[in-house]
Amino acid sequence: MNSSVIMFCIDAALIAIVWPFAAWYALPQRLPQVDLEIVVILALYPAANLIALYALGLYRRDVILTVRRSIRRLPLVVGIGTLAASAVFLLLPFVLATNHHGWPRHLPDPLFVAASICFTGCGVTARLAFLRLRKSGLLKRRLLVIGAGKRAWDLVWMLQSEGRNLHYDVTFVHDPSFGPIDPRLEHENTLRVIQAPDGILQTARRLRAEQIVIAPDERRGMALDRLIDCKMAGYPVYQYMSFLETEIRRIDIKRLDLSWLLYSDGFSFNMFDRALKRALDVSVSLILLVGTSPFLLGGMLAVWLQDRGSPFYSQMRVTKGARHFKILKLRTMRLNAESAGAVWADAKDPRITRAGNFLRRTRIDEIPQLFNILRGDMSFVGPRPERPEFTAKLAAQLPLYNERHIVKAGLTGWAQINYPYGASLDDARSKLSYDLYYVKNASIAFDLLIILQTLRVVLWPSGVR
Repeated sequence: MNSSVIMFCIDAALIAIVWPFAAWYALPQRLPQVDLEIVVILALYPAANLIALYALGLYRRDVILTVRRSIRRLPLVVGIGTLAASAVFLLLPFVLATNHHGWPRHLPDPLFVAASICFTGCGVTARLAFLRLRKSGLLKRRLLVIGAGKRAWDLVWMLQSEGRNLHYDVTFVHDPSFGPIDPRLEHENTLRVIQAPDGILQTARRLRAEQIVIAPDERRGMALDRLIDCKMAGYPVYQYMSFLETEIRRIDIKRLDLSWLLYSDGFSFNMFDRALKRALDVSVSLILLVGTSPFLLGGMLAVWLQDRGSPFYSQMRVTKGARHFKILKLRTMRLNAESAGAVWADAKDPRITRAGNFLRRTRIDEIPQLFNILRGDMSFVGPRPERPEFTAKLAAQLPLYNERHIVKAGLTGWAQINYPYGASLDDARSKLSYDLYYVKNASIAFDLLIILQTLRVVLWPSGVR
C-alpha cells in the first residue's frame, strides 16, 4: 500500500469517527425530522472533503513529505470542499426534481462551522499521525532487487525521488554473471549488496521481502527456476519496467525496453470506451463553458483594451493521427509576436503582455479550447497538442514520440498535472514519459482523476508560461 493510500485511509477513518458526532451536535432542532436529509448530510460533506483533498493535491508525494505545507493548505481545501457540499445539498432537490416539503431552504450556520472545524482538525491530526508512522519506520517497503548494476542504481534513484512510497528498504542480490556492481551502490551506506548462497527464496524469507524486482544489467545468467520458486511461494515478482511504471506512474524513456512495451498490457481502446470518452468531453465542456463564460468575456475585454487587437488567437496544432487543426486561445502575446518564426515560450518571454501574463497564470486563456473539444478536434484529457514545427523535430530526437498521437490531444493531461511547463528537449522527454503512461493506461476512470487534479494546477499554478 503506497503512502497516498495510507494517508487517505487515515483521513477517512478519522472523519468516519468524528464527523457523526460533529453533525449530531450541529443538527438537533435545526432541521425537521427527515431521515433522508440526515443521511445525505452525513454522506455528502465527508465525501466532498475527501474529494477536495485529492483534487487539490494533499495526497501527492511532495505535499505529504512536507507536513507544514500540507497543514497550511488544509483550511482552504476544507473550505472549498465544505462550500461545494453545501451547494450540492441545496441544489439536490432541483436536480432530482423533488417536491419534498421537509427539505430545508437553507443550511444552518452551525453545520457549516462544524464541518469546517471537524475536517480541519481531522486533517491536521491525520498528518501528524502519518508523520509519527514515518518516523517509526512502519511505512517502509522491503524490496529485494535482483542485480546491482547501473539499472539497479537507476531504480533506487528514481524510487527515492519519485516513488509512490516515501521509504524503501532495498537489498540487492548480486551474482558475477549479472555484470559488475555499480560503484554508487557500494558507496551508499543505506543500501545493501549481498549474495544469495542459499537461494533467492531463502534470502527473501530471511529479509522478509515484500516484493522482488528483476533488474540485472545482464539477464542471460539469471536462473529463472529460482524466481519461479519465489512466485510459487507467494512473493510478487516484477520485471524492472513494470515495477517502475507502477511506482513512478510514467514510462521512463531513457531506460525503455521496447520488448517489454510490446508484450505488456495497454494501448487498447474499444468503441464503448471511445463513446464514453466523447460523452464525458461534451458534458464537461458544456458545463465549464457555461460556468466560465464571465471569465472568458472578462479576458476578451482585457486583451482588447491592451492593444485594441483581436482577443482570440488561432494556431496550428497536432492531434490524433498526426492530424493538424487550429487551436483557439485568448491572445496573450503582442500582435505579430512570431513574425520571426515559431519559438518555444520562455520563462520571462518579452512577447507576453501584462494582461496575457495574468490570463496564462489563471488559465483563462485556455477557455476557448472548449470549443475545440466540442468540435471534436481535442479531448478534455490527453497529451498537450504541440505545433507541427516542434513535433517534427521532437519525433526525430525522441523514440516513440509519435505514439502520443494515438489519442486526441487534450486540454489537460497526465503530463500537465505532474510536470511543470518546459521548453527544452529534456523537458519534452520528461513530458513524453507521462504522455506514454497515459496512452498506455487510458480509461474513463483515469480521465476523471486527471480532471479532479487539474483543480490543483489552477489553484496553485507552477511553471506556467
